[in-house]
Amino acid sequence: MPATRTEAVVLRDDGAIPNNPDLPLIVQRGALAGETDMATAFERLFERNGWGGGWRASIYTHHHYHSTAHEALGIAAGHATVQFGGEPGVVLEVRAGDVVVIPAGVGHKNLGASGDFLVVGAYPRGQQPDMNTGRAEERARALENIRRVPLPAMDPVHGPDGPLVREWGRR
Repeated sequence: MPATRTEAVVLRDDGAIPNNPDLPLIVQRGALAGETDMATAFERLFERNGWGGGWRASIYTHHHYHSTAHEALGIAAGHATVQFGGEPGVVLEVRAGDVVVIPAGVGHKNLGASGDFLVVGAYPRGQQPDMNTGRAEERARALENIRRVPLPAMDPVHGPDGPLVREWGRR
């Protein structure tokens, strides 16, 4: 496993996108490198660390969030500019080999990507994502759901001793 640089970003409720009051977004730069089939490597890595329900696609080009699950995104190919946290949130560049772990409630939106951009997504075992876009009628239910989502047992990349477990476990 290559050495990774980890970033933790706390995102506050913007009135439409609740984000997560307790858990930061975690970005692990260069989590995978040198793989000829990075998508399959991410799927196997996530599954080995208790993250399943995987899919291969891109990131939606509209603000959305999940109130019933945390989400891991393994960037399997290409690069993109992604906004996290709604309109006042942060804009980050992600590229092949990076992993972003999005806590329940944190908004995300693809602002632009390379033609070969591919993401492998996964959720902690037992969690199923819903889809929310920041509409007022979603808010009360979403806030209650976010409070009830359990912490994952393992970091999707580094297992029980990974940066996710250390960072989220402190909260």
